[in-house]
Amino acid sequence: IPCVDETETFCFRIVFKKNPQRPANMTRKFFVCGNWKMNGSKKSIGELIQTLNTAKLDPNVEVVCAAPAIYLELTRSKLDPKFSVAAQNCYIVPSGGFTGEISPAMIKDCGMDWVVLGHSTRRHIFGESNEFIGQKVAHAQENDLGVIVCIGETREEKEKGITDQVIFAQMKAIADNVKDWNKVVLAYEAGWAIGTGNAASPQHVQQIHAKVREWLKNNVSEAVANSVRIIYGGQCCNLPPRRTLMVSLWAKAP
Repeated sequence: IPCVDETETFCFRIVFKKNPQRPANMTRKFFVCGNWKMNGSKKSIGELIQTLNTAKLDPNVEVVCAAPAIYLELTRSKLDPKFSVAAQNCYIVPSGGFTGEISPAMIKDCGMDWVVLGHSTRRHIFGESNEFIGQKVAHAQENDLGVIVCIGETREEKEKGITDQVIFAQMKAIADNVKDWNKVVLAYEAGWAIGTGNAASPQHVQQIHAKVREWLKNNVSEAVANSVRIIYGGQCCNLPPRRTLMVSLWAKAP
């Protein structure tokens, strides 16, 4: 799979590996979300959409494009319905004097199905707490939006050996506010790898995924632990393709 510099890509990549613990009758639909971040123009997004609309998609793969807020309606109006569209953030109330924010009701009104919440950018640049992200999850679900919720540790947290504590605290804030797990995708972001040109190893990603599933089993239910989709959000350069199945929606920044 081609991989270009982090500044020229916008995507969540997912890493799948056969899991011997997984029930034989349990099928999780593959999920790919391209996070365009703060990139694009009408012209470049239009060109990207033309390319995407001609793509042949496996019906067993769900593909979502997370466009910048100002281009959400443009993207939804031109993008083939075989793709879903997500907002990259939302606020916790339907309306009011909150300059610069958008609400789940507005996102839904413009035809979107998903919203990305808890991205490392929101957590570490804009200072969003676990509790605040949990409130966003609750309000998004009240408005029938699917939520792609990001979790993950920073380099400092990894070096201190507190990855599990950090991720489990994030998970608790999410789980306390989820009403419908069928409309939840969890995205593990290795914050310490972002912008470094490196990727978390398949072994590390699978280990974190397994711990999250075990946490869900112990704190939510075994059914949710088996069914929820957990993806890898981040760079996939240098991952060995024979050991993992990588599905990546990538493109140069529009």
